[in-house]
Amino acid sequence: MFDTTRRRVLQSLGIGGTAAVAGCSAPAGESPATETVEENQAPQPQREDVERVAADPADVPDPVDWSSPKHHEVEFTAKEVTAEIEPGVTFDFMTFDGRIPGPMVRVRRGDTISFTLHSDDGNSMPHNVDFHAVYGTGGGAPATNVSPGESNDVDFTAMYPGAYIYHCAVPNLDYHISSGMFGMILVEPEDGLPDVDREFYLGQHELYTDKDVGEEGHHGFDMQAMADEDATYVLFNGAKYPFVPDRYGRMAAETGERVRVYMVMGGPNYSSNFHPIGNVWTTAHRDGALGTPEEYVQTMKVPPGSCMIGEMDTPLPETVKLVDHALSRVARKGLLAEIEVSGEPDDDIFDPDPGE
Repeated sequence: MFDTTRRRVLQSLGIGGTAAVAGCSAPAGESPATETVEENQAPQPQREDVERVAADPADVPDPVDWSSPKHHEVEFTAKEVTAEIEPGVTFDFMTFDGRIPGPMVRVRRGDTISFTLHSDDGNSMPHNVDFHAVYGTGGGAPATNVSPGESNDVDFTAMYPGAYIYHCAVPNLDYHISSGMFGMILVEPEDGLPDVDREFYLGQHELYTDKDVGEEGHHGFDMQAMADEDATYVLFNGAKYPFVPDRYGRMAAETGERVRVYMVMGGPNYSSNFHPIGNVWTTAHRDGALGTPEEYVQTMKVPPGSCMIGEMDTPLPETVKLVDHALSRVARKGLLAEIEVSGEPDDDIFDPDPGE
């Protein structure tokens, strides 16, 4: 598997024998030459302008419906693009397949995966992928290093079930993750997950920029603010308040349905306090662990580099607001997504006007 292309990529990245974070190596005290960071500013290349990076939360792969191990071919393309955080405010994002979070990968325990990472010709930096669902050095990160215009691959077997993050893990991995390079791989148990009516997929992360929230113009990345863990924005899917009527529209459900939400916490530094306002996590899998779920959880702590799976019942028409209950992140830094549940009201459960 360690072919000429891979050796050429490693040489181009300056990878030597010195260990670094997540199994990606560089000479002591240095980053690869293509990703030099000076003072507080990350590199600011000219990137392709795109309309949005926010992934559609309803874009979830079909549930596992096979009963014996299966082989999957999975490919991502690392793309560095410029898009709006909010109207009038642009930022240089790093993505897998042009979206945040990256594509959700869904397999069954025991399945084999041939994974290929491509790097777009227009990129300026090295990238790779660390899968938390992989036994192996760096979760596969050293084996998937790519320079712009190159490709690299790795084979692995999904040995343990759960919902796991994947993310870029080059030496400046916190910068790459903050800028959007993370996603989820779901390894279902042999018997699969219980059936639900709808599924949604969200990714939370924070951005550290050199301007204030809402200040119009192009925002650069502030490395010192990241080191100080002083985020400008806290976001779902790379956008301020993405899934509300005046942005990309709410997620939708019907009364009586069972809704499952997958959330991956990119971070790189903050934990989420994931809460559905007006509802509850009827069952919740902390850290994506697929053992016996917890029941009736109001707020689920999701640390950076982890995931959660939560299910809710929808007995009433309502707007469920998905938030981080560190509420200044909602009121002032941009974190909010909504699910619109439509159907007939039930005054026995909730009566907003009992005097009428």
